[in-house]
Amino acid sequence: MCTKWMDDPEIQRFREYLKIPSVHPDIDYDDCVAFLMKQALELDLPIAVYEVVPSKPVVVITWAGTEPNLPSILLNSHMDVVPIYEEHWTHPPFAATLTEDGFIFARGTQDMKGIGMMHLEAVRRLKSAAVRLKRTVHISFVPDEEIGGVVGMKSFTETEDFKSLNVGFCLDESMPCDDNAIYAFNGERTNREIKVTCRGTPMHGAELLPGTAGEKLHFIIDKFMKFREEERKKVAAGTPLGEVTTVNLTQVEGGVQINVIPENLSVSFDIRVAPERDHDEFEEMITRWCKEAGEGVTFEYFVKNPLVKSTRTDESVPFWAALKETVEHMGIELRCIICPGATDARYVRRRGIPAIGFSPISSTPMLLHAHDERIHVKVFKRGIDVMEKTVLAVANV
Repeated sequence: MCTKWMDDPEIQRFREYLKIPSVHPDIDYDDCVAFLMKQALELDLPIAVYEVVPSKPVVVITWAGTEPNLPSILLNSHMDVVPIYEEHWTHPPFAATLTEDGFIFARGTQDMKGIGMMHLEAVRRLKSAAVRLKRTVHISFVPDEEIGGVVGMKSFTETEDFKSLNVGFCLDESMPCDDNAIYAFNGERTNREIKVTCRGTPMHGAELLPGTAGEKLHFIIDKFMKFREEERKKVAAGTPLGEVTTVNLTQVEGGVQINVIPENLSVSFDIRVAPERDHDEFEEMITRWCKEAGEGVTFEYFVKNPLVKSTRTDESVPFWAALKETVEHMGIELRCIICPGATDARYVRRRGIPAIGFSPISSTPMLLHAHDERIHVKVFKRGIDVMEKTVLAVANV
């Protein structure tokens, strides 16, 4: 155990939050809510707990600005973390162990309790310095982002309570960067999960007749995988992952017995459509493939998320300019990319609100969802420095 940082209140509050095992599945968020209520009390700020869905609390701590009628700033993070395999961890994942070399090992250090605490500590520092911000700042903590956010941020953004926050700009999460830079996500790919079903005439396995479900399935898989290979070549050539459409075969189903040619075979694909690709044209391509495969080939969606326009990074979004100038003035490169995965920011963007994923964790290997997830105390403290200046800048736009 490292003793150097044991008296640092910012580190100890962070470790206290990390020790709460808000891990999937079947999370009880009561301890998270109690912890956040304590923080709000210490900050002398009002706190609201919304339960759009029972047992799925959304916690909002509010710092009123001097011009509260202006659109507000939302600092969003999620309370939940992904499952762990403790046998693969060097230290217990919910002990928040602080090692002699200054690393904090815990699930959530990078994704994303660390960012939530940077939000809180930045506001704490500004308040302690008697700073007053022009715009109101809301610090939100939401549930179940790691399983899609449907009963968390998505449900909350559809309420009058969210509308009453009058959000004009949102900061959410991005990912760590292994050099002196910070990733900024201004958009995300569109998740589409589909199942293609191929129907043919069942017959004895000794026959060799055309039009079997297997032939049609082969045609479909071939089309998808050739498309996948073309996109993979783009990544190999240096195109960022967020700017290509990924296709991955994840399930194959069907058949009743090895010597019976089945009536139905199906295949499922996880698809993430790049923002710049024409989504309607992409669906038409799949429809055409099914028609070309033969009679009785259809597809259905398990997930069909709508296209959400990326947040603009030009003069039309003055918050972006303030963010970029602040980070670069600190000698840190800001790299704007499309998020390769998905975050709760997409639900905010659906409301027409500009949102940027922003995790000020630099010079750190990415360990999101990995064993031994960790962050160095100096990186965490620097993240608070960056967040403090960022909040000051965007809230005074």
